[in-house]
Amino acid sequence: MKRSGPLFTLLAGLLLALFMLSLNVTEGARSTSTGSESSGDVVSASPTPTASPPSGKPSASPSPSPSASKTAVPNADYAGRTDDDSSAVAVTLRDGKAVAYFCDGKDQESWLKGDVKADGSMRLTGQNGNVLTGELKGKRISGTVDMGQRKYGFTADKAVKPSGLYRATATVRGAEVDGGWIVLPSGQQVGILNRAGKPSPAPRIDPETGAVTVDGQKLTAEPVTP
Repeated sequence: MKRSGPLFTLLAGLLLALFMLSLNVTEGARSTSTGSESSGDVVSASPTPTASPPSGKPSASPSPSPSASKTAVPNADYAGRTDDDSSAVAVTLRDGKAVAYFCDGKDQESWLKGDVKADGSMRLTGQNGNVLTGELKGKRISGTVDMGQRKYGFTADKAVKPSGLYRATATVRGAEVDGGWIVLPSGQQVGILNRAGKPSPAPRIDPETGAVTVDGQKLTAEPVTP
């Protein structure tokens, strides 16, 4: 019995040591496992994309390109007299083009032509440096005709057929004939007939048909367009 006491004591101590060693190993394994799991979570986690906050400013839309507002120039005829009442002026507008006729009904005349701007202004030129400068406002063209030796102011109102500008060209008895007529709104006619370059007062035309007789030959004066 005396020998078995120390032996049991030694055996109990050995068992206690084995138990403590086993306990330490188990705790170490748990710590390692926990550390691995934590490390795996950090590596596999991907950052969550964050939406950029709205700026609060609406996107700027392109500003419309400015477009010049153009005044439409009507196709129409205009006829009137000079400010001194000595002569007549007629202007015909078609598609931005203009033709005009200045006439004193005796021996002075000029045919002029050119472009009409969108604002109704015009500068028409003729032979011998003659120039008509005018501007369309409403139903009236006002301006001047520079005939070189003299400048005439004029006003031409919108003409309603048969008022307007007429012309006839032909060969009569071997001579070149060129006639121009302005039929005013009042019915008055102002015109010049050139026979081989020699001007003289023109005979009256029938404003409804344009019929006219020159040296016994019947001609037709047609409305003038650019």
